[in-house]
Amino acid sequence: MKITQWTKRIPGWVVPTFFIGTTILIVIFNDVFGEEESFVVFSLFFFAAMFVVLLRWIFIQTRMILTLKREKKQTELMHLKSQVNPHFFFNTLNNLYGLVGHDPGQAQQLILKLSDMMRYSIYEGQNELVELGEEITYLNNYIDLHEMRYHKKIEVRFKQDVEDSEVKVMPLLFIILLENAFKHGVENLREGAYVHIDLKSRDGVIDFDIENNFDIDELPEQKGIGIQNLKRRLELVYPKKHKLSLSSGDSIFKAHLQLCI
Repeated sequence: MKITQWTKRIPGWVVPTFFIGTTILIVIFNDVFGEEESFVVFSLFFFAAMFVVLLRWIFIQTRMILTLKREKKQTELMHLKSQVNPHFFFNTLNNLYGLVGHDPGQAQQLILKLSDMMRYSIYEGQNELVELGEEITYLNNYIDLHEMRYHKKIEVRFKQDVEDSEVKVMPLLFIILLENAFKHGVENLREGAYVHIDLKSRDGVIDFDIENNFDIDELPEQKGIGIQNLKRRLELVYPKKHKLSLSSGDSIFKAHLQLCI
């Protein structure tokens, strides 16, 4: 930081007050200690006072920097959360348009589940932490919506081994991997599509495994923002407390996410 930048933060009354106070102290020390000793005593007092002032200034600046970093982190997290699966909602609305005419009953079920998901994403999704059980409900609703809207047979298996559903996690992390499995796997396969999910939570460790098959000819040339979004959010919220591994081969994609909470 340049001198001109931080000196602007010093109030205007500080400098004249400093010189006036220094003059008064010199007069007092001369009267008490005499001219010979007053300089030594004043020098010790002066440097002690300046040391205290310097420490306080460093403390204030450090606290300010930490506050700015925290606010920047929160702003970035909010921006990343706002990018979570908006196209999913648009696609589901398009499916609703087609269902309303020939299957009103299924359309009503779809609307209820979509409403629950949107409510969770908009309100609970903005919280720093949510209960794991709420995230599981969100994932189940997502799976149900996909199974209702597809006109083909897909195999979806969701195994859960959760010791405590009330443990807290950051919202909307697992959905990115699940959405990726449907978008790049089930969406492009005409038959034999599957998604296998395994969620375990024990002793403060959550393991989320997901596997899906895909059509290698339908893979996009460029990677989407979903996985990049996930990696950045993990770095911000779970630094050195997470593991994310992705592997792809023989038309099968696997992802494993571990969180230490």
